[in-house]
Amino acid sequence: MAKQTGIITLQGNVGRINFFKNRDGFQAREKGGVSKSRIMTDPRYARTRENIAEFTTNAAVVKLLKDTIRPAIVRISDARLHQRLIKRLLTILRTDAVNVRGERNVQEGDWNLLVGLEMNATVGLTSTLRQELVMVNTATDWGITIQPYQPSDFMLIPEGASHFNVFVAGASIDMQTGNRSYEVVSSGNLPINTVTPVINLTVAKAALTEPHRVLIVGVEFLQVVNGQQYALNNGANNAAVILSVEKD
Repeated sequence: MAKQTGIITLQGNVGRINFFKNRDGFQAREKGGVSKSRIMTDPRYARTRENIAEFTTNAAVVKLLKDTIRPAIVRISDARLHQRLIKRLLTILRTDAVNVRGERNVQEGDWNLLVGLEMNATVGLTSTLRQELVMVNTATDWGITIQPYQPSDFMLIPEGASHFNVFVAGASIDMQTGNRSYEVVSSGNLPINTVTPVINLTVAKAALTEPHRVLIVGVEFLQVVNGQQYALNNGANNAAVILSVEKD
């Protein structure tokens, strides 16, 4: 692939050359390759068709999951979360030991592989919130307990923050029907200069009715001025992680 280094920065097609821009700058490549109709019919491209089918299946699940957890990550996720979700769920799909290649799906894969996925790859939850999280997982409730701590000693606090908020979000999806559910609980705004109370945050499992479930734990920083709440740096210092998963 050629890279444009001159002052002319074309975008579009000139003859058989396609000019485009990506994160590496302006690029150029020759058009061509195998036609779509041949890929979809020629026996020699059977593996390619299988890959396309599984990628399409995976992309639908990624969209469903991301749409479901969006309220929890709207101020947290990084620009590459979508690509990281695609990669992680494709790994899960490929652990499907039930279906043949080309028909494998995420729901038959190892759902536990989602555990530990950070919503913000540049700021991990364990580096931001260093106090121990104790998992709560009973027949009815799902969440965490955090014992009292001094935020300045156990948190990576961004400049300008006056308060923070710890939250737990539960989400469930049905990959066949597209049904989904979501529930979130929050500590409320806690000052960074005061020892916290015991933080008990749980969601009710009865509200998460679909077969594939995730538990997200996160922290958001903010500035409170005269009773008004302001977000910091577009969420650059906020963090969240998929702490636990369940599957019926």
